[in-house]
Amino acid sequence: MDAPDDWLLLSDPDVSALEGELVQAALRAPRLSAGRMVEQFEAGFARWLGRAHAVAVPSGTLGTWLALRALGIGPGDEVIASPYGWHQVAHAVTLAGARVVFSDINYWSGCLDPARAAAQITPATRAILAGNVNGHPAAWKELRALADAHGLALIEDSTEAIGSRYRGQPVGRFGDLSVFDFSQPSALCCGEGGMVVTDDAALASELRYLRARSAGDRRSVSVGSRVPLQASISELTAALGAAQLARIDEILARRKAVEAQYLDQMLSFEGIKPPYVAPDVEEVHWMLYLVHLGKRFTASACAQIVDDLATELIEVVPYCQPLHQQFHYAQQGCKRGQFPLTERVADRALALPLHGHLEPDHVKFIVKTLKDSSINVGAGAAIYL
Repeated sequence: MDAPDDWLLLSDPDVSALEGELVQAALRAPRLSAGRMVEQFEAGFARWLGRAHAVAVPSGTLGTWLALRALGIGPGDEVIASPYGWHQVAHAVTLAGARVVFSDINYWSGCLDPARAAAQITPATRAILAGNVNGHPAAWKELRALADAHGLALIEDSTEAIGSRYRGQPVGRFGDLSVFDFSQPSALCCGEGGMVVTDDAALASELRYLRARSAGDRRSVSVGSRVPLQASISELTAALGAAQLARIDEILARRKAVEAQYLDQMLSFEGIKPPYVAPDVEEVHWMLYLVHLGKRFTASACAQIVDDLATELIEVVPYCQPLHQQFHYAQQGCKRGQFPLTERVADRALALPLHGHLEPDHVKFIVKTLKDSSINVGAGAAIYL
């Protein structure tokens, strides 16, 4: 097919008339913050996941920060996390005053490897922060056993995952506290916002205190004893979230159909492997469609592929820069070579568009353009998923 007139974007929110109706209802209400829409979104999200409490927050970063503070984690404490993923969640550990201790990943799933994480535990370790990377659930059975054996808190980072299932349960059910993010490219997209869920009533109460802001606090003499943030979401954001939650099965089904089209088109690559799904994982809802290029592709070759697809108005990006190679953590002594599995995967992982507005011809065009570029740039080197 000819190149499309407009960009094929990495993400494109699935918005219907329902979202508009609920936003209009929120605009007509007497409160634009801390009102009934936020309460309904929280209650609906907790009910959908099967968790006792859900606390709305402005982002996954702030949600993780609040979770760490609610657990009493701060200066002098260590939190084990993966260096593979987007930086915003791990940064919350620094915001809390604690120290991130990176540990390498499982090569196939991209998630924190429990056995490698076990080797990083010290007397200062207070928590394990593990993510469902790009939608693929982590090894929660093993991570839970590890956390319990050492008396550690287990924080589930689901900022890249919603709808995936592990051992009969949806992601978000496995951490003492689990954190979601609703900014793009999340399938449930409110523009911004997030949610922290837990079954612990005391933790939920502390989360609500720490994210609180009320007019009565202006004359309070005790509110500064544990300084809270201004960290809730607006009624408008909650209205979008409530509508998206009501339609989440429909949204995820459309994205699954696009994923199936990708899988079909990727068969044209010789020796292609389907995206990996671990044995205990029942369903994965990918945040983006990742392609892992072969070892013969250099960083400059991957950059050339991104440029080639941009010429055809296809938005493709490297999935992430490993956190231990980023300036903030390099200042703390991290360096390339420490986590070879993370580097091996991250150096050649490209994220392709994935959203419900992609048509079969769009996917066909994306894959053909990717194939042509990879052959030219890689001198015929195979790519694999």
